[in-house]
Amino acid sequence: MESYALLLAATLNAGTVLAIASLGLLINEKVGIVNLGAEGMMLCAAIAGFATVVGTGSDTLGFIAGMAVGAGLAAVFGLLVIWLNTNQYATGLALTLFGTGFSAFVGTRFVQAKIPERESFAIPGLADIPWVGSALFRHHPLVYLTVLFALGLIWFLYRTRSGLILRSVGESPESAHALGYPVRMIRLAAVATGGALCGLAGAYLSVVYTPLWVEGMVAGKGWIALALTTFATWRPARVLLGAYLFGGVTMLQFHLQSIGVDMPSQFLSTLPYLATIVVLALISRNPQWIRVNMPASIGKPFYPGA
Repeated sequence: MESYALLLAATLNAGTVLAIASLGLLINEKVGIVNLGAEGMMLCAAIAGFATVVGTGSDTLGFIAGMAVGAGLAAVFGLLVIWLNTNQYATGLALTLFGTGFSAFVGTRFVQAKIPERESFAIPGLADIPWVGSALFRHHPLVYLTVLFALGLIWFLYRTRSGLILRSVGESPESAHALGYPVRMIRLAAVATGGALCGLAGAYLSVVYTPLWVEGMVAGKGWIALALTTFATWRPARVLLGAYLFGGVTMLQFHLQSIGVDMPSQFLSTLPYLATIVVLALISRNPQWIRVNMPASIGKPFYPGA
């Protein structure tokens, strides 16, 4: 039973990285912007957060640094695609390539660095419950805050006037513009917010999840986060569920190895990506379902006054 408790705990940890990044990308896509630069932003934020914690010893400052880097890179991306109408997909890919190379260059001196030891996190009383305590109540506070943020995002998007305006920008930017809403500024704010969340995911990865810096350590999680938004049909609750599902698949490879399953490690390492492909293939069998849920203007430029 203890091994399954550890698997569940590892699933929540791995899923948190994907959930934070996916929720940020969902906000982007709700206003009609597709940012393929998630991988690059997460890598730059990971080294920024790790370097900050090494220098200051503060996890909080590390998270803030990661969010600032993610938001800054996303803002540059937003200025290019929203004001200059560059191709969203090409610009996002360029951001990923830049982030991959830049983080590797900057992170060279931090490869052997170590962050200060921290106290283990536990919820008093609940953490001592057999099996359940180690599985659910010994996580970093950000794990629980991610769930609360997802619930808050549901409330914001579907229960507030601001959320309605944000969704209207993604559904019909021309109509929102005709009503006097600053479509470009709303899109830029959403893109920067999504970038900050991707940055937080990257910082969490290098500061908490695997407290070290290794070149390319995001290892495709940015791409999985992008796929998750489609898998969840742009719904925050489904994003959360999908993130933990994919986190479980990621951790399953280590669990199978630990219990002695005789399978090639290379095959087990491909499980998260195989799961991503299978899920997207299954969803794509019903294009109408995607079309109904997908923001109408996603990936399309906006020309005010056109």
